[in-house]
Amino acid sequence: MITNLIQIVYVSQPFGFDEPTLAGILLDARRCNKRDDVTGALVCRDDIYLQLLEGPEGAVRAAYARISRDDRHARVKELLNRKIQTRLFANWAMLHDPAKTWIWTEEEIADAALDRAEPTEIIKVFNDLSDRSGKPAVH
Repeated sequence: MITNLIQIVYVSQPFGFDEPTLAGILLDARRCNKRDDVTGALVCRDDIYLQLLEGPEGAVRAAYARISRDDRHARVKELLNRKIQTRLFANWAMLHDPAKTWIWTEEEIADAALDRAEPTEIIKVFNDLSDRSGKPAVH
C-alpha cells in the first residue's frame, strides 16, 4: 500500500511555558504520534514552538487539528504544508530541540520574521536539525 506522505510546519506561542508543560506536550505528542505513524520535531523556547509533523496525510492533518485546539498553544499558524517522498525524522516520534541561538532570535520572532520567511528558510531549520540529530532509535 502506498501512503501519501505530507509535512506540515506550524508556529505557535507557548501558553504558560515551563518544564512540566513542555514535558506534557512531548509525552502527548510521542504517544499519539507512535499510535498514528506520525514523526517530527519540536523546536521550542519560551517565546516559540516551531514544529514539523510528517507522515500519512490524514494522520498529520488530525495531529495538527488536535494541536490547534490545545490550550497550551496560542496563535497557531500553519507555515508550510507539502507532499513529501521521505521523512526527515523517520526515527523520531517527536524530537525535542530546545532552540538557543540557531533559529531566529526572540526579537526577530517578535518582529514577525516567520511571516516574511520563505518556505526554503523554514524547512532549512528542520534539515539542519535532522543532520545534527543523526539517526537514533525511535523516541
